[in-house]
Amino acid sequence: MSKVIQSVEEAMNYIEDGSTLVVGGFGLCGIPEQLIQGVKEKGVRHLTVVSNNCGVDDFGLGILLEDKQIDKMIASYVGENKRFEQQFLSGELEVELVPQGTLAERLRAGGAGIPGFFTATGVGTEVAVGKEEREFDGKPYILERSIVGDVALVHAWKADPFGNLVFRKTAQNFNPIVATAGKVTIVEVEQLVGEGELDPDEIHTPGIYVQHVFVGEHLEKRIEKRTVANALGEAQG
Repeated sequence: MSKVIQSVEEAMNYIEDGSTLVVGGFGLCGIPEQLIQGVKEKGVRHLTVVSNNCGVDDFGLGILLEDKQIDKMIASYVGENKRFEQQFLSGELEVELVPQGTLAERLRAGGAGIPGFFTATGVGTEVAVGKEEREFDGKPYILERSIVGDVALVHAWKADPFGNLVFRKTAQNFNPIVATAGKVTIVEVEQLVGEGELDPDEIHTPGIYVQHVFVGEHLEKRIEKRTVANALGEAQG
């Protein structure tokens, strides 16, 4: 019953041209960087990618823009990537911007088998264009559809051979809901522990949602923006 695989290359067998990928991470925190690198090296194209953001030009999901592997990006923030901006403005990249809470809920709903939900977020704005609107208790709401990817790419801190996952601090971010929202979920994990070593109370994502786990080594864990304070207490970026 072990779900452990031995390499990124093995994980790439589940990703092909035209796939929809849902990807964990927030900025550069908690991203499955080796899986993303594997997608780049495989060279698959015409991807739809769903993630909070698209990394930066030379790291994270941003590297998939170098060879124009992404046709459509569904995200809540895209402000750190110049190549992303260029491809969007030139019409080479389709972008669907989603309020961050709505994006999280669309993924959560997808993992829960809920096809859609009504939310007040975005009513009366560009977000609502083309969406069904209904009134509940005297207030307007818009219909948002859930998201389920062909493949979910996730970063976790610990896992056991059954795919039970533990995330570490802010690297938890979108990863738990992304793990539930893929038809196939592949997890890049920092530490693989033995059977029974995880306390059931510390497990964030049960292994029933996970199909494959592999140990990712030499994780860079780059800081997107480093801010420190000088002796006078003034922040310096």
